[in-house]
Amino acid sequence: MFVTYTVRHILEDNPMPTTAPSTPLAASRSRALDEPGAAGGAMPTMRAITADRYGAPADVLRLRRVERTTPGKGEVLVSVAAAGLSRAALHLTTGTPYLVRLFGFGFRAPKHAMGIEVAGTVAAVGAGVERLAVGDQVFGYAPGACAEFAVARADKLALRPEGLDVVHAAALVDSASTALQAVRDHGRVQAGERVLVLGASGGVGSFAVQIAKAAGAEVTGTASTAKLLFVAGLGADHVVDHTAGDPLRVADGAPFDVILDLGGNRPVKALRQALTSTGRLVIVGGEGGGKLTGGFQRQILAPLRGVGSSQDLMTFVSTEHHRFLDDLAAMAVAGEIAVPIDRTHPIDEAPQGLARMEAGTLRGKDVVVIGP
Repeated sequence: MFVTYTVRHILEDNPMPTTAPSTPLAASRSRALDEPGAAGGAMPTMRAITADRYGAPADVLRLRRVERTTPGKGEVLVSVAAAGLSRAALHLTTGTPYLVRLFGFGFRAPKHAMGIEVAGTVAAVGAGVERLAVGDQVFGYAPGACAEFAVARADKLALRPEGLDVVHAAALVDSASTALQAVRDHGRVQAGERVLVLGASGGVGSFAVQIAKAAGAEVTGTASTAKLLFVAGLGADHVVDHTAGDPLRVADGAPFDVILDLGGNRPVKALRQALTSTGRLVIVGGEGGGKLTGGFQRQILAPLRGVGSSQDLMTFVSTEHHRFLDDLAAMAVAGEIAVPIDRTHPIDEAPQGLARMEAGTLRGKDVVVIGP
């Protein structure tokens, strides 16, 4: 989720590799990627997907060689095998809404390599790291994940269990964790409740449908015409084509106990009217709202409109911690949820994955395969 990703990283120090300052854009495109780096004690280098300015993924993202960083206190260096693509990566590439730039992610260009979802092997550990060791197979959050190596905080990485390969693990991070917290911890979905998932075909939505079904809820999912079968295949009891009518006005007219609004822009008043008198509305992200703030203002105002009401209107900042990833991995291995991967891309085609997300053609998740 873009907005919560931005907020939760404002005060965090996540040093990441930067493109060599002496290498201009034209030269960096043609430079041999197998070049080991300068001799004479220079920092080791790695391949990474970076941008020297904000813009559309296909226009600004390039595979470049950058310096490899070392982990600091409480951090680990991950040799990356695969990186999941999330909407956060898209917004941090385009630089919109403009609050991204004001929050310290780079005023004219992204500071970090692309991506935040990673799966791979621990290559080095920093001081104070005891839970993880070199050689451990891990997955979790790492800014700059679309690179051969990425630095991550140890508490944001989970051990990857047998039965969960690296490609599926890389897709089971930010989107899935946001969905788990939205459904279980904030929506408090219970068996038998009616749940509406607005935006059920995307990264967060495809997991939210499954997690709500695993909780025993009756789930309605919305999607465009081309994605209705995909959402039905996730286990939704009902699917609604949001391009053909108002998804808040379902056939039976019965209100919902929980509405999960995943990246939508519908008025809060309309969402409340579709809830029971004691229903819960969980707003997760938001598109639209202008280039300056995006949908952020809707998230701020929604809880205020619920003051004094029996309805619970909320948004949240998703927590990045391995305990949620542990729960998700257990669910995936047990077959309670599937990891819906649409396509995989080699690292040099990573921008195509974000371009597909920008165009709205994704069904679930795309993953970049980087290492063996």
